[in-house]
Parts: sequence; structure tokens; C-alpha cells
Amino acid sequence: MSLALPLDGVVVVDLSQIYNGPYATFLLAAGGATVIKVEPREGESLRRRGVVGGAALPFAMLNGCKQSLALDLKSDAGKEVLRDLVCGADVVVENFAPGVMERLGLGCAALQAINSRLIYAQSSGFGSSGPYRDYPAMDLTVQAMAGVMSITGFPDRPPVKAGPALCDFFAGTHLYGAIVTALFERERTGIGRQVEVAMMDAVYPSLASSLGLYHGNGGQADGPSRTGNRHGGLAEAPYNVYSTRDGFIAIICVGDVHWRSLLVAMGREDLQADPRFASLKDRVAHVEEIDAAVGAWTAGFDKQALFELLQRHRVPCAPVRELAEVIADPHMHERGALQWQDHPALGRIVVQHSAMRYAGSDLRPLEPSHALGADTDAILVEHAHRSPDQVAALRRDGVIS
Repeated sequence: MSLALPLDGVVVVDLSQIYNGPYATFLLAAGGATVIKVEPREGESLRRRGVVGGAALPFAMLNGCKQSLALDLKSDAGKEVLRDLVCGADVVVENFAPGVMERLGLGCAALQAINSRLIYAQSSGFGSSGPYRDYPAMDLTVQAMAGVMSITGFPDRPPVKAGPALCDFFAGTHLYGAIVTALFERERTGIGRQVEVAMMDAVYPSLASSLGLYHGNGGQADGPSRTGNRHGGLAEAPYNVYSTRDGFIAIICVGDVHWRSLLVAMGREDLQADPRFASLKDRVAHVEEIDAAVGAWTAGFDKQALFELLQRHRVPCAPVRELAEVIADPHMHERGALQWQDHPALGRIVVQHSAMRYAGSDLRPLEPSHALGADTDAILVEHAHRSPDQVAALRRDGVIS
């Protein structure tokens, strides 16, 4: 018999939008929480992107297993509805610019005055303090500001952004961690707490390899910063993406054992006695020669056959796969990490589950994202304690849709 999920019974009021906050609340929902997504009457920004082809998919990915309430928070009646929701909630999550909720009269102090057990979770690009507090923040701008772009790409070309929305999702993951940490504390103290995650703060530790290279250069900015597909700290060799007959393969040798195994696979055991490659330090110093030798060898294989050969020799490697291959990945589908879903608006799509697993509990079924305001009446009756007549009045007054 499956155990209840760890967050069963936790009620979350989710005011967040785009990627950052919605990913944190998706993780809460996957952990068993009841998540009430509160959106403006016209829908949150990510939902409205659906007018562009394919742009509706991210909303569906991040907002499954949530109830939808469309509410005008600029109206007095809408604010009163939110306050009533907060009375019975455990967590409020928002990722507006700092100060927005306070100007609405719905900031942390105001809401915790209603419910002292409330966890108030906020995320923004640069945080609620510091000189960058009021800078407009999107994933791209934070990547630029945090140094991510400066280390991404090839040294002889301009900086580029990382392909994934790293800053949004790093922050969302940290925000989830902050929320459950505060919930754990509340179990001991009975008192809620405000928690905050800044996107810039969350992404900085991921620069570790490049920071190591910078430190090794004595803090000189004129050293290499963009290393292409080589190790960000230029501390491993081989570590690169190499051409094959039908694509590319990534190969990394972390230590001497991997290097010797690669040489056996290549049929180049003679290089074990080459002083240029005797140690990791020597190999890094002669990375150009190593990449030339490995690249000449990989060019004679199809990537899947080469992957299988290197796996037999226990050399860390992977074929560089296209999105279509990843979407259909049999490993992730067997684990339930990816699942096919018949979405009422988008048709047959693939959505992700939480990467977190809880022993003894089945994965929560991935309910499709709801239409805007689909649960408004039920939420107001059950969680805001409004009568059907009061709900009808709110609709007539344009407070809900």
C-alpha cells in the first residue's frame, strides 16, 4: 500500500509566474501539497505566451497538479479573497519584483499578521536588498550579470547564453528547498517564517570550475574565460565533444584509470609511455595534442557504436542527443521521470515529473494544467468560505473570471 506523499495536507497559495516560482510550486505539488494557482483575470504571463507557436508547452509542464483561480488582486474584494485564502494556507509563494506585494497591502508582514504559521516565500532576480534590488530581472539578464554568459561559448567568439533557463530553474529549486526547510522549522516552533531566494545568488556556485581557473590565473581577467566544450577550469583532459560519422560524442577522463581505459579502447596503449601524457597535469598542458588524437579516432565511428564501445571499457562518455531523442528517452519514461499526457488544450505531449522520489509512496499522477480559472468557484467555497451567492456576486463585479 502506497504511503501518503510527504507534503499531503499542505496548502500552498501560488502567486508566482513564468518559470522560477512555478517550478518551486510544481515540486511542492509533486510532493503532495495542494497548490492553488492565483492568476490575474487575463492569466499569468507564461500562459499568455501561448499565442506563439509551442510557447504554451512550458506552462503545461510547470502547472500540472495545481488548481486555478483567476482573481483581480488590485480590487479590494480580490484582496479580501486572498486574505481569506491565506487564513487556511501553509505557504504563499510569489516572484514579483521586490515591493509589489507590499504596495498591494499583501506583503509578508500583512499576511503573517493574519496567519502567524504562514511561510511567505519570495524570489526575484537580485533579492530584496542590495544595490541591484530594483533591476528588471529575467533569466537572460541574470545570466549576463552573474557571469554565466562570460564563460559560455568559445574563446575566440562573443559570449553566449546557456541554452537552458539556468537562473530561473536554479532559483526555483532553491526556493523549494527554502520552503520545506521553513516548514520543518515550523513543526518545531509553530511559527512561520519569510524565505527568499535571489536568482543571482542561486546560480553563482555553478561557476565553480571557471572560478577555479580564474583563481589559478592569479585573479587576472586577461586569462581564458570561455573554454568551449573543454572543462570550465581547464583541469581535465580529455574533456570535450568530438565528431563522429553521424554526430558528436562527449568524452571525459577524470583520472588515470579512465585515461588508460580510453587508450585501450583506441588501441593506443603506446601513449601510456608518452611523457606528454604521464599525469593529469601533463595531459592538460598538452590538451591540443590529446584532442587531435581522440578526435581523429572518433571520426571513424557512428556515435552509438562508439558509445557502446567506450561503455564496455568504462570510459565516461555520452552521445550528444537531439531534443527529439531526449523526449522519447526510454530510461526516463521507464522511471516515470517523463510521461506522455493527453492534454485537453495541447493534445499529446510529454511532461516531466519531479526528480525527487519518496520511498514507499507512488509518484503523484500528473494531472494536466487547468484552464484559467477552472477551479475558481470550488476554491472560493472550500478555501475562502464564500457561499455560491457570494461567488456569483464576485463574478458580476469582475473580481473573478
